[in-house]
Amino acid sequence: MIIVHDIFVCKPGNASKLAKLFKEVMGDGKEFVNVMTDMTGQFNRVIMVSQYNDLTAYEKSWDDFQKDEEKMKKMKEKMANYTEMYLTGSREIYKVW
Repeated sequence: MIIVHDIFVCKPGNASKLAKLFKEVMGDGKEFVNVMTDMTGQFNRVIMVSQYNDLTAYEKSWDDFQKDEEKMKKMKEKMANYTEMYLTGSREIYKVW
């Protein structure tokens, strides 16, 4: 199993807004686990956590998601200005033993 952390460092005042948006847009996905905000460490972080059987399943989930045109259209509408809420981002992928 792998766990994926999509990490966003938000502009001040936007972390909770972005977390709420991610929860609303991604919350029904079967791989979606949690949206977390920082309590310690670097300020204004939002971490979206998802879980997959392996890297192949991770890649397949993105392929499947992109093939669903209606779902993609809805997501793009809801996420239209999300890039204005954060400064930088990264992705970390962990293998669970």
